[in-house]
Amino acid sequence: MELSKSRPSIVFIGAGNVATHLSKAFHDSGCRIKMIYSKTQESARALAEVIGCPYTTDITSIDNDADIYIVSLKDSVLNSILSELVKCNTKALYVHTAGSVSIDIWKGLTDRYGVMYPMQTFSKQRKVDFNNVHFFVEANSKEDTDLLIRTASLISNHVFEASSEQRKYLHISAVFACNFTNHMYAICEHLLSSHGLPFSAMLPLIDETAEKVHHLSPVSAQTGPAQRNDKNIMESHMEMLKNEPETVELYKLISESIHKYQTKQ
Repeated sequence: MELSKSRPSIVFIGAGNVATHLSKAFHDSGCRIKMIYSKTQESARALAEVIGCPYTTDITSIDNDADIYIVSLKDSVLNSILSELVKCNTKALYVHTAGSVSIDIWKGLTDRYGVMYPMQTFSKQRKVDFNNVHFFVEANSKEDTDLLIRTASLISNHVFEASSEQRKYLHISAVFACNFTNHMYAICEHLLSSHGLPFSAMLPLIDETAEKVHHLSPVSAQTGPAQRNDKNIMESHMEMLKNEPETVELYKLISESIHKYQTKQ
């Protein structure tokens, strides 16, 4: 199997949010997407139709002549599929896209393996500008590390090497920066809507808060009653939330954490 000089051929294992965005981006960059695999026929067919490639729901029928096999599945199902997957092409490079899963999940299954982790939040209905997405790659050989860097660089201007240990901290940090932050928006929307107020009123505040950390450290950008240690306001807020004890506890813990971070400075 000969690798194209600049555009590897790729099979995608999975048709969820990450696979959807990555396959479209690599297809648009000139890579040949040879097949989409998913256990769900509807998902596999829908993505394959967009890309213009075959699809399958049978792991034993996956195309056996691609350069790279990119696995974008839930972490919990990776172990159940990899040993069968690697049988389809013993010479190819196999990678997963999970932030919190070690490269060692491939060890003993295949000779060439690695990780290509795009650190971004993906929803099928939201277009992603991959030029600004940071990719963190790892492989079990320098040659394949270089291949992953070149491949990721086809769609991103920000590609770095990172070990599995480093990637675990990237992932947990992303949970705080993205998932937990978005949950705060959900609580915010709940509080506003229950009192006849629109969540859209918060959008300029949300945008400015995100913009500030492009120029200031998060600790320097922090404002609010916990940063000032304004106990009167915090107690008033918790009294307002008394019918939602879990939210009160969350408010208290986060406020205490904010204050501790401020006093460390």
